[in-house]
This record gives sequence, structure tokens and C-alpha cells, in this order.
Amino acid sequence: MQGKGIIKFFLVVMLLVTIFQYFFYIPTNSVENDAADYAEETSGETDGKEFRDARALYLDSISDQEVFKIPLLKSYTYNDLKAQQLALGLDLKGGMSVVLQVDLREFIRKMARNSKDPALEKAIEEASQAQKATQDDYISLFADAWEANKGSKRLAPFFSRNDALAGEIDQNTSDAEVIRILREKATETVGLTYNLVSRRIDQLGVVQPNINLDAERDLILVELPGVENSKRARSILTTAANLEFFDVLPIDNASIQALIAADQALDRRAKIAAGRDSNYVEEVTYRLDTFYKSDDLGNLTDEIDRVDSIETTNQTAGPIFSIFSPNNGNLGPAVLGIATKSNLEKVNEMLADPEVARLFPRNATFRWEANALPGQDGQPSDLYALYQLNMPRSGEAPLSGEYVTDADAGPQPDGQIAVNLGMNSEGAAIWARMTTEASNAGNRQVAIVLDDRIVSAPRVNGPITGGNTAITGGFNVEEARDLANILQVGRLPARLDVVQESIIGPSLGAENIRSSMIALIAGFILVLLFMLLYYGGAGVVSIISLLLNLVFIFGILASFGTVLTLPGIAGILLTIGMAVDANVIIYERIREELRIGKTLKNAIDDGYSNSYSAIVDANVTTLLVAGTLYFFGVGPIKGFAVVLGIGVLSSLFTAVLVNRLIIEWWVEKYGNISFWTGFSKNLFANVNVDWMGKRKIAYALSAFLVLGSIAAIVTRGFDLSVDFQGGYSYIVAVDGAVDGQTLRESLTAPFDGNAPTVKAVDGDNTFNVVTKYLVNETDLVNGEEPQEVVLAALYEGVKDATGNSALTLEDFSSTESAGTRITSVSKVGPTIADDIKSSAYWAGGIGLLFIGLYLLARFSKIRYSIGAVVALFHDSIIVMGVFALSWGRLGFNMEVDQAFIAAILTVIGYSINDTVIVFDRIREFLNTYVSQDKTTVINNAINSTVSRTVITSLTTALVVLVLLLFGGASIKGFAFALLVGIIIGTYSSIFVATPIVHDLTSDSEARETVVVSEPATTTV
Repeated sequence: MQGKGIIKFFLVVMLLVTIFQYFFYIPTNSVENDAADYAEETSGETDGKEFRDARALYLDSISDQEVFKIPLLKSYTYNDLKAQQLALGLDLKGGMSVVLQVDLREFIRKMARNSKDPALEKAIEEASQAQKATQDDYISLFADAWEANKGSKRLAPFFSRNDALAGEIDQNTSDAEVIRILREKATETVGLTYNLVSRRIDQLGVVQPNINLDAERDLILVELPGVENSKRARSILTTAANLEFFDVLPIDNASIQALIAADQALDRRAKIAAGRDSNYVEEVTYRLDTFYKSDDLGNLTDEIDRVDSIETTNQTAGPIFSIFSPNNGNLGPAVLGIATKSNLEKVNEMLADPEVARLFPRNATFRWEANALPGQDGQPSDLYALYQLNMPRSGEAPLSGEYVTDADAGPQPDGQIAVNLGMNSEGAAIWARMTTEASNAGNRQVAIVLDDRIVSAPRVNGPITGGNTAITGGFNVEEARDLANILQVGRLPARLDVVQESIIGPSLGAENIRSSMIALIAGFILVLLFMLLYYGGAGVVSIISLLLNLVFIFGILASFGTVLTLPGIAGILLTIGMAVDANVIIYERIREELRIGKTLKNAIDDGYSNSYSAIVDANVTTLLVAGTLYFFGVGPIKGFAVVLGIGVLSSLFTAVLVNRLIIEWWVEKYGNISFWTGFSKNLFANVNVDWMGKRKIAYALSAFLVLGSIAAIVTRGFDLSVDFQGGYSYIVAVDGAVDGQTLRESLTAPFDGNAPTVKAVDGDNTFNVVTKYLVNETDLVNGEEPQEVVLAALYEGVKDATGNSALTLEDFSSTESAGTRITSVSKVGPTIADDIKSSAYWAGGIGLLFIGLYLLARFSKIRYSIGAVVALFHDSIIVMGVFALSWGRLGFNMEVDQAFIAAILTVIGYSINDTVIVFDRIREFLNTYVSQDKTTVINNAINSTVSRTVITSLTTALVVLVLLLFGGASIKGFAFALLVGIIIGTYSSIFVATPIVHDLTSDSEARETVVVSEPATTTV
């Protein structure tokens, strides 16, 4: 073998680099053991939420401190050490993953100075709707929508007034140029949003977070392993942190009269629409209970009223007064009125009505208080106060969070937790002017607004000139710290919508690790035993190369910062099978050479050299599949593609080059090595089957299977996951005997009459609940995040179905609580669901195209490409048909999701691998046996490869079968698809792809092919 020195050099380098990579685990484990000791001492327990919180706090406190140093080289912090190691995905560790869509609607509106032009607004909304069904970027969609709606209007007049675009857009700028500039600004906005989200994640103290930007689709993909409080994490990620300071307009008689006039105007309009007398007015009376408390902001004092209830004599008197109680003088000078939480958005819509807005001062704007007013028992009521604020002509707050330079949290002298702010000189000057004017106006109030909700509205006793102040809004310590961190980092330049979300409890992750490791170890042992029993001494070499392969794979994945997931583990198992495949191809060829009487050395040399073409072709096609998955996949599927690609390259190095190096060393040192054992020596040695004579029977069988699969797909369809249809998916573990139908019926009413899909998974007491309830909602629902409303509805339905009145929402939503609980949550919005479907179609189509083109280039005849692609369609349709026929009948989850698409493409890769081996031998035999007819040559080619086909299929199927039997519940469907695919792919290589090549080739054409083909490499 030429180049032994180069191979040895790379082998030594890879071993040293891998050992160095693994060495980082030693200091890391030392630090984590210290953290565990601290957590145990602090919490008094060895597991549980308090223990994990304390451990995370310790690791967060030292995350940027030096904990390890290599003399004369480099120092490492704890974060540096973790970055050098293989990270576990959420399905193995538990935690939260989120896909965030950067909403560029407000960006366009802001650039257009909040123009209310109907054509512009229609273009913005149509672009948002179009984004749900395409992967095009938002600015391109906006440009198309504007072109369809603009009429005679131009874009330049809307954007030329914005100071941020001065010098770039004027009145004469063309629409095309405006779109180009907007695209540049949008790209900057998305990039800035991504950077700010990254900095916010740093404030969360998460170990080994994973964040990626998909700039083409304006998506930010975030994985937060170990995070348990999903609501807090979601808030930190998506809160805009738009901090504003306003002067408060005092409420006087004119304000109340305007409110009365507004109610009457809306009432008249409603009565006219209903055909009633517009002059009839019903009388409404209110009762307000007044209480008092104090609130501090630096040296400002505030006094607000406390309300407990609203009473009315007739709730239908008027649209506003039926849901809103005006201030009759008991609510202080700044409150316009109060309403219940569920009616806040309705009141907003009424006050924004153009006819109503004209009744109030032009500079008036309305904001609700962030916290509910306290009731008589001191607990929060369901009532919120509405303030009337002074909006400057510019349409922007006189002071905003962009002037904040420092923020931290701490207690005030009165015991309240406050967020302390420091401003730059410009902000300090504005704040001093605002507080001076408010003080001189006679104890007027200022309002501090965070994301359009008032967190504090104190009266001003005197000017604040130092630029320092504090916000008190009923925060607890954690809320104040989170807000301070967000304000310190800065506000998001664009809104973020959660379009996909998954939450996995740590116990489920631990179970996945356990089952996956069992599958990995069991599959590996079975393969090793087979290689040893079948190939003898050469099998020992295979074991060594396989072990090296695993060592290299994990080391390379760690050095690249790859996140290992359940599909990734499946990829490693598949890689083991493919590494065995390379060894089998070589060893079977060596055995052939030995049987015809060659010396051991010549047999080894010819066996390797004659195997390279087939091995390269087989692995290149698999790399094409891996590349397609990586380009079109998201999340775990992209990780699977990385593992598969690295595994293929590592297998080529170890199973071919290193394997040969060891074998030649062995022969030189000991003089002999066996490639068979007693029972395997002559196994498959004299196969003589007329395969092509049975091709018509095979055609009929394949037609029956394909037509049956199509019928199953059409009649039964698929069990589509939320990946492809959108919605919320919950895995609920129920303590007690409950059947799926009862649970479904109990959940229908809480889900607003929308019956969910309920399936038993992984045992009788565990259910998968899927619903589209509120999945399209991105705004608050009755003052709550949509996710929280859906969770509360699920809780009510499960509590009713189980009859467990003692079950609390907190226990139910905790992934670590005992009894009835949620173990994982997944949300996929319609935008990302459409993206996933589109990606799946493209992945399949592009994968087949690349494989067909590669085979055309390698074999120079289109018949090979036709045979291979038809066989791949055949395999894919049958696997899908089996899934359509089997879901709901085999006792495990068989949803069609991203993992299923990965399985289909992997089946394609595996099938083409087998097909290429047969094609390669056909080409070789056509070059060698030039006097024989094509049928004889093709039959002999198949007969000579049948041992490799059977052995490779058997070993790979063993590995996948172990994965199916012992793998986690979420990976069983993936393994089942692979197992069916291996069986069908093996069949199609011989009975579909090869017969097509046979029938498309005449005897004379075969001989012409021989003339231009590669020279013979084997002599008999």
C-alpha cells in the first residue's frame, strides 16, 4: 500500500487531537463535582429542583472565571471547557428549544413613520400572510404585495421622512431602490436582534446554550439545555424591553364626559346596526370600594386606589360602560377607569375607534397598568387601571430605554424590590426636565411604561437631576433581576414571535440517554460478535477499526461543538453499520481472490484495490444524502446530518486505510491472518441463481406492493405530527387509569369546542395530546400569553378526566413533579410547519436528483440512473405505505415528522449504497467477460455480491432492530422506518434497479459499453 507514512501521520495526529479533546473532561468534571457539593450543602438534597437551581447558580457564578490552565499555552474558563465538549441535545438532557420569527412588520411601519396609508398597511399584512406559506424573505414578500396594491403610489414618500434613512431615500428614489435599502436595514435589524438575544441568553446562566440564525427566513433557533422554567425563559427571549417615560394627563370632568360621549356614540352605532331606536339610553350605576397604598420610585411618591369589584344595574347599557368602569373621583387623579383582565383588549379597540379618538385630546394616549389592583383581602384582583398619558407630536416617548446605561436589582428602604436605572448625560437631562416640569405643575404624575404596560406611575415631589432612578412594580427578586438584565442588554429592535417550541423534562431526557446507550452498546456488541465469528482474525481488526471510528467520531463532534440528539445517536448506529459494510466489501473480495488460488498478499492487495470503486461510490451517495439533510433540515435533523457526514468520512479512514494498515502489519509480523472461520469459509461461495429469470415475478410483486402502498396512503393517510400541521403537542403522564376517549371528551370544552387528538404512547398511562387551539395567536389572550392559556385549558381537561381535584396547575406543568404531569411540550406555528413541509419536499427531490446525476457521471449511461431512481421511488413509496398502514396498530409513536423524513432519505442512501455495489460489479464483469451475454453477466455479478448484500443487510438490520427494541419512545418510529427500508432496499437493488438496467440494455449495447469502460481489474 502506497502512502503508509501519510496514513500513519494522520492517524497519530488524529489520535493526539482526540485525546486532547477528551482531556478537557477531567477539569470539567472537577468543577462540576464542586458545584454538586455546593448544591447539596445549600439545598440539603442530592436531586430535585432546589439542588439543580443551586448547582446552576454555582456554575453560572464561575462561568467566566479561570478554572484550568495549560502552562505556556492557554487558560480556560468553565464556559471554555464546556465548549470543547460534546453537548447533549434537549431530548437527552431536558430543557427548552425555541424557534423565533423576527417580525419585520413593525420594522416597516417604523421606517414609514407609522403611516396609516391603506395600500401600505395592506401590503404589510399580505406579506405576513404570505410568509406562512413560503420560505421567501419578508422584504421580498412585501415588495410583491406592494406592487399588487400600490396603484399610482410610490414608496419613497413614506420613507423619505425618516431621519434614519436621510441621505439614502428622498422623494425621487425608485421603488426598487427603496426595497433594496429596506432589505439592507432589515438584515441589520435581524442581525442586531440575534446578537441581543444571544446576550440575553448569557444572562440566563445556561450551560452550553445553542443559538443559530437562519438569515434567509429571519429565524433564530435557540436551545437551552437544563432550563426548567420555560415561562421565564420565553419572557427573557421575547420581551421587547421597550422602556418609555411619559407625562400623565390628569383626569378631569372633560375626560369623563368624553368617555360618556364615546360610549353613547358606539351605542348609537350598534343600535342602528341592529335596527333599534338610536335615542334610547339605558342607565348604568357603579359601586367602587376605595383603599390606599404607597409606591416609591427613587425620591418620588405615589398614591393609588385599590378596587375590589364593579357592580352595574345593566351590563348592556353601552359597549364601553358594559365592560369598563370610569373614574368617579375615587381612583385618584390619573386613572381614567378600570376593567377586568379579559376585557382589556376590547376596551383598547373601542378607544382606538376613529370616531371615539376624536372625542379625546389629540395628545392623549392610553396605557393599562401592568399589575392588577389589589382587592380587599390584599391579594391581586382581576381589575386593571387605565391611564391617560401625554403623547408628544413626534409620536415617541420623551424619554426611552436607549438612554439607560446601567441597570441592577435590589431592595428599597421600604422593602420593595426595585430595578435601579442609570442614564447617560442626555437621558439625565431629559429626565431632569420631565420631573422638574411635573413638580412645578403641582405634584403631577409621570408614568414608566415597559412594553406598553405601566409598571409605575408615581407623583413627582421634586426634580431628579442625577440621571438615577428606580422602578418598583411589585417585582419579586427573580423578576427584578431578569428585567435589569434585559434593560442592561438593551431592547429588541424587532418583535419576536415563538413559531416553534419544545420543552422536555430532565427525567425524560435521562430515560432517553439510558435507552439510547443500551441500544448503542447492544448494537455494537452484536456487530462485533458477528465480525469475529464470521471473519476470524480479520474480524478482530474490524473491531479495532470500529472502536477507533467511534473514538474519532465523538472527538470530532466535540471539537465542532455539535449537539448530540436522539437522531444523532441513530446516525452513529447507522455509521457503525456502514463501517461494517466497507469491511464486508473488502473482506468478501479478498475471500474471492483467495478461493481462486491467489497468495494471501496478492489477495489482500487485489481485494482492497478492487473494492475502492464500490466503497467510494456507496459513501459518496450517502454524503449526498447527508448534505441534503443538512441544507434543508432544522434542529435535530441537521444534527443527524452532521453525525452521518462525519461518520461516513471517519469510517472511510478507519475501515479502509487504517484497517489495511493493521492487516498488512499483522501479516508482516505473524505471516498469516484468517478471513473466515470453519462455518463461514464456503458460505455463499457457489451461489448460482438466475436472478434475471425471475424479474417478471419481481416486477409483479413490486407493482402489487407499490399499488397497495398508494392505496394505504390514500385511504388511511398519515399520522401527521405538529411538524407538518402546526399546533401544540403535549406528552401527559397520568397517575391512574384513564382511556384516551375520556381524556379527549374532557378536553374538548376547555379547548373552545375543538376536540384534540389524543393517542396512547409508551404505555397505557401516557398520552400525546395534540391541538391547534390558539396556535395561530401571537398576541395576548385575555392578558395572558397564548401558551399559558392553552396550558391552563389542558390542565382543566386533564383534572376533569382524572377526577383529581387536588391537582394544581403548578404541579401539572412541572416536568419533574410526581403523579399526573406534563413530561414534554412542543409547539409548531403555521409558518414553521409550512417551512418544514416545503423543506421535506425539496430534500427528497434534490436528494434524488443529486444521486441520479452522480450515477450518470460515474457509469456514463442513463440506464443506471433510471434504474437507481426508480428503485428509490419504489423504496420510498413502500416505506410510506407501510407507515400509513401501521400507524395506530403497533403500540408506538409512528408520526410523520422531521425524523421520518430523515429516515426516508437515509433509506434512500442505504438503498443506493447497495445498488451501487451491484452496479459496480456489473460494470466490472462487462469489462471482464466480454464474450458472454448480458443476462449471464448480470446474474454472475449479482451472485458474486450476494454474500456482501446479505451480510451487510443482516448486520445493519441487527443494529436498527436493537434501536427499535431498546431505543427511546420518540425514536422507535424512526427505527421502524429504517428497518423496513433496509429490507425493501436490499430487495430493490436486485429485483428492481438491476432488472431495469438489464431491460434497457441490448447485448450489442453492452458490448459497446465494454469498449469505453474501464479496463479489467480482475483476472480469472
